[in-house]
Amino acid sequence: MPGDGKSDPQQQIDIAPWWIQTVRRAAPYIHLNFYMQTPTYAFKEKALEYGSYYMNCGADSLLPMGISNETLEYMADNYLPVFGHVGALSGWQTNRQGGYKRMGRTAEEAMKVYRMAYEYQECGMMAMTIELTPIEVTNSIAKKLRVPVISIAAGGAADGCEMVDFDTFGMMPSAASHAKSYGNFFQWATQIYGAWANDVRTGAYPEDKHGYHMDEAELDKFLNMLEHA
Repeated sequence: MPGDGKSDPQQQIDIAPWWIQTVRRAAPYIHLNFYMQTPTYAFKEKALEYGSYYMNCGADSLLPMGISNETLEYMADNYLPVFGHVGALSGWQTNRQGGYKRMGRTAEEAMKVYRMAYEYQECGMMAMTIELTPIEVTNSIAKKLRVPVISIAAGGAADGCEMVDFDTFGMMPSAASHAKSYGNFFQWATQIYGAWANDVRTGAYPEDKHGYHMDEAELDKFLNMLEHA
């Protein structure tokens, strides 16, 4: 579930079970890493409660961005698979680092990213993404840690790579330097809507098979009632 910080957090919490189950039914064999809303891990007991519930709904791992080491360790000690995030944060959490920007550009900044990643690993984190760090920092941290490190907007090979679907499908007004578009979603969608609209205008849709008919006796009765209404 996206954590863009713009929609109502409580609403996102309320629909989380439906969202997990819907995605799981649509894609039963993918790894579903569920983004937890910040209020659901405000303290460690709540993190365990919500995390266990989400896992029962069909999540494979949990992503509580910016989680404290204490809460992380508590979740891991209770057998919850926690997936973490270091480097640039997203949503409202960028406020504490001066916005969404590149991280680890100096040796000191890079070591801060590494220390956070190392502490996460030692507290039980199963894997993590690293975002907007230099290629060299990304690869060095991935090599140093025992757990898998996934690069997002951070170059480098790491142990895997992630890209936001808006970038992948060419849905942004202009591509970011770290992104590569593999198609034009809006052009594709426009063609599909255009084909549908043309069918409606020409009468090709809907056909008889796209609806169903009323029982003849009930139809006669209805038309008689309608005539005298």
